[in-house]
Amino acid sequence: MAETRHFLANNIRLSIGIFLILGMLGFWVIGSAITDSADANPISGPPSSAPNLKYLLGTDAQGRQMLPLMVAGMPITLRIGFIAGAIGVLTGTVLGFTAGYFRGWVDTVIRSASDVVLTIPALAVLVVVASTLSSGGLSVNSMALIVAMLSWMWPTRTIRAQVLSMRERSFVDMARLSGMGNYEIIARELLPNLFPYLVASFVAAVAAAILAAIGLEALGLGPQNDPTLGMTIYWSMYYGAVLSGWWWWYAPPIVVLVWIFVALYMTSSGLDAWANPKLRRT
Repeated sequence: MAETRHFLANNIRLSIGIFLILGMLGFWVIGSAITDSADANPISGPPSSAPNLKYLLGTDAQGRQMLPLMVAGMPITLRIGFIAGAIGVLTGTVLGFTAGYFRGWVDTVIRSASDVVLTIPALAVLVVVASTLSSGGLSVNSMALIVAMLSWMWPTRTIRAQVLSMRERSFVDMARLSGMGNYEIIARELLPNLFPYLVASFVAAVAAAILAAIGLEALGLGPQNDPTLGMTIYWSMYYGAVLSGWWWWYAPPIVVLVWIFVALYMTSSGLDAWANPKLRRT
């Protein structure tokens, strides 16, 4: 425990990541207190108004105020990432542990399936699925499930590799000699040792899911009625905000997205260093 506390205190990347995440939480809490969620709807202010004392981040062409839009859009975008990332890592954990520990034909089937799916252009598949389903109107949860469809392969491969390495170690052999069953060894020996790695994988999966969702939303295939950051960028492109010089329309969602990605990257990198002793600096 003392070593862990010392590492956390000296892990600059993890400290920065946690600080940025707490900053996002503070932005949402303070923003929710000083803004009204109704101001993120169209015609809540004058259209295409530049930032001023009344509208701190200005308004878009539909009269939506940008500050309430960012406050509402950040948690929705993170929600898509968390749902898709959780499904991807959970699926990858189950498949990775099954393939890596039991090996044999099970390992062959799972490894082959993940390898085959990895060769498919993910964005093309997501575009086809999203465009097919968007005719009836996508919800935030539907968007997350679409992204989650192709978010399980990398976790499956990496977790399988970790389990293959750990199952040959002496503490696993001792557990077998003490009479533990396979599932008990997985739950009591392997899973706790891989927990920091799984958390790091989850954070990385959330970032990848948000990036995939933004790619779809930038093409207009996201939830049309929800103020996600990706859809805000899409509407700014649709109405020609760059050509019209409305920088306050596209700049805030880009800044918030960079904030999110830097926070997730720093957190994932710091957790990866925690899970992998080779990455730790003396």
